[in-house]
This record gives sequence, structure tokens and C-alpha cells, in this order.
Amino acid sequence: MTDRSAMAVETPFVAIIDDDPSIRESLASLLRSVGLAPLPFASAQEFLHHRRPDAPGCLVLDVRLPGQSGLEFQRELAGAGIHLPVVFITGHGDIPMSVTAMKAGAVEFLAKPFRDQDLIDAVHTGIERDRDRRRAMDALSDLRGRFRSLTPREREVMGLVAAGQLNKQIAAELRLSEITVKVHRASVMRKMQAKSLPDLVRIADKLAPGGDS
Repeated sequence: MTDRSAMAVETPFVAIIDDDPSIRESLASLLRSVGLAPLPFASAQEFLHHRRPDAPGCLVLDVRLPGQSGLEFQRELAGAGIHLPVVFITGHGDIPMSVTAMKAGAVEFLAKPFRDQDLIDAVHTGIERDRDRRRAMDALSDLRGRFRSLTPREREVMGLVAAGQLNKQIAAELRLSEITVKVHRASVMRKMQAKSLPDLVRIADKLAPGGDS
């Protein structure tokens, strides 16, 4: 598991994609003034080719980009598995556009000119959302590591226990003695660090495909 115990003191980054240099610099200056690390980009492609820091982040995205709309790029990011929260800014926004952006998971949709504080608040919301996502991914990675430590038989027992079967039923299905099932079950609880049966069921649900979505 990646150690992110110091995540709270990491400097969050804010990627800015806007083809107007003056707006990029203005936003970068504003973000630096509140202790954030801005990463300005003139295009979506420039952003994609840049290696992102391993830290909580947020994306400030202009709706109108050369050759591609910000909304299209938002969908492209999701398809590429890039889950940075997005704050849209626009000088040409309308209600249908903002509804589309918010339904797709945008943090905020700000029409220019907007108050500096509104942008800062939206960015902080996005960073906290990303920080929560990263913690959840770390926790899931840890659970998967524990699950890989189980033997094939322990995995079978865990699945049946989580499905609600009793030791006697598991023993009959796997053709084992109840004592052997109890030994495997105790090992599963220890290795998965489950404090109770409901805890083990929750862990199994998180490990199931789509369980963390």
C-alpha cells in the first residue's frame, strides 16, 4: 500500500487549462496566493502529455478549448481513467451546458467574471473530493493485498462465509470437516483483519467487481 500518511501536508496541485495566457497567469497567481501549486496549460493535449504530481489535485477547465470543448475533454478524462475533479470556467456558459457538466461530475460551473473566492472555494472542494478518492483507493489496495495473502481454500471459505453460510454448510459443500472450516475461517478473519462477520461481509463487498464504485 502506498504510504500517504502525510497526505494532509502535501501541497495540492491545480491544473489550469485555458488558451488565454493572461487568464492562465491570473488564475495561477490567485492559486499561489492561497498556498496551492498551479500547473497552467494552453491546451488539453499539453495537459495529457504532462506527468501529474502524486498529490491531491483539481482541474480548472475552460469550456471553450481549441478544437475540443471542455465538456468533451471531461468525458475523455473519464474514459482514460483520470479522475481529477473538474471546476469549469466559461465566458459563454448557458444553463444546459452547466447542467451537462454537473451531471458528469463537475464540482462547479463558474461564469466569467466570477469572484476569486468562488473559484478558491470550488477548487478546495475539488481537492478534498480527490483526497477522499485517493484515500479510498489506498484502502482498497490494502484490502486486495490482504486478500492475495489468502490460500485458495481460504478464499473459498471467505466467499461462502460472506454469503451467509454456516460452518456446517461450508463443510458439506467443500467436503471438509467442521473443525477444518473453523481453522480456515479464523485464518481468514485474522489475515483480512475483520473484527466481526459483518465486517468481513463489508470487506467482501468492497472486493467484489464494482464494489468500490
